[in-house]
Amino acid sequence: MGLLDGKRILVTGVLTDASLAFGIAQLAAEEGAELILTGAGRGLRLTERTARKLGDVTAVLELDVTNPAHTSALREELTQRWGTLHGAVHAIGFAPESCLGNDFMDAGWGDVQVALEVSAYSLKTVAEVVVPLMDQGGSIVGLDFDATVTWPAYNWMGVAKAAFESTARYLARSLGEKNIRVNLVAAGPIRTIASRSIPGFEMFENTWAQRSPLGWNISDSSAVAKATVALLSDWFPMTTGEMVHVDGGYHSTGA
Repeated sequence: MGLLDGKRILVTGVLTDASLAFGIAQLAAEEGAELILTGAGRGLRLTERTARKLGDVTAVLELDVTNPAHTSALREELTQRWGTLHGAVHAIGFAPESCLGNDFMDAGWGDVQVALEVSAYSLKTVAEVVVPLMDQGGSIVGLDFDATVTWPAYNWMGVAKAAFESTARYLARSLGEKNIRVNLVAAGPIRTIASRSIPGFEMFENTWAQRSPLGWNISDSSAVAKATVALLSDWFPMTTGEMVHVDGGYHSTGA
């Protein structure tokens, strides 16, 4: 018997089999979940191709979180296919090139606005899709990179992640009366397509394992998948508004 037997889970953010969301979807399926994935734009075909490696995906549907029409269309499609939804994984993030790098002052509001909408406000957008289908309660889990401190070159994506964390707390407050939990998994650095777009990512690679009490493998996302699946399950019925660190303990250490 799996942790997610009988549960229907929406998973966003799967691009390749190196994606954190892929590992989560794979483990969720192994634990009994029925899955629908979403993709967007030019990445949709890539999501569809990667979904074949999972085997038990019901469908791959389009969701551009900046397009309100996609929100309502996806909700209607999920209603027709499933009617009831038990969980959702938010693994969406993007910032224009000017928002990342050596100069924090370089980005203008237009680019920052994109980063905030896609990487933070989109958690509320995903909630708009899934909450009407969670009539029996449910769990929304977002993937995070701890924004309580600054990081080299992360710049406005770090600001967006801080907004993301705050959004999660307010959603937890708002949705608690519906028995819907909202939690984040703050992962250590994992080598993915997204990480390769971050200037100076190698600085994380070189220091994380040394600073982490438990060590860290930037090529192994299995611990992130396990934590996410646990939060999607019924094993955390009274946990919401939480940020669970899956980083080898890096966040707890000083110099």
